[in-house]
Amino acid sequence: VANLTTAQVANLTTAQVAAFKTSVITALTTAQVTNLTTAQVAAIETADLAVLTTAQVANLTTDQVANLTTAQVAALKTSVITALTTAQVANMTTAQVVALTTAGAATLTTAQVANLTTDQVASIETADLAALTTAQVANLTTAQVANLTTAQVAAFKTSVITALTTAQV
Repeated sequence: VANLTTAQVANLTTAQVAAFKTSVITALTTAQVTNLTTAQVAAIETADLAVLTTAQVANLTTDQVANLTTAQVAALKTSVITALTTAQVANMTTAQVVALTTAGAATLTTAQVANLTTDQVASIETADLAALTTAQVANLTTAQVANLTTAQVAAFKTSVITALTTAQV
């Protein structure tokens, strides 16, 4: 695979991409990953997508990330979630945000949290909100906090609630 040009990779069928073994996925260069179509990325087996490196994930386009299935998002390693750019996270669907595991939500960077849309924040499950740190919650915008339900706010740890700013409340 390393010998394929980015154009050749982009011309692979979804069936060919779906047939990639884990070793082939890990051998893809960041340029090759960037040039996969959204359909090709969606065709990658969930277990194979879980082996993407932080560099590979950081080089996915926002459209590629937005077209991941919820199963693919749930399979992402926590180390890879932190590699997502703020633009990639902001372009995730609410269903994808819901699909993040509790550990995945807990590893979102403060910048990623700050760039979530109000709808994305409103879609976060209470168990996932309970896993957020004081620093993460401190980076929520006033609009994001205003969009939380009573149940979501109740899920915050006491230490997180006391760290909310006057503007957030």
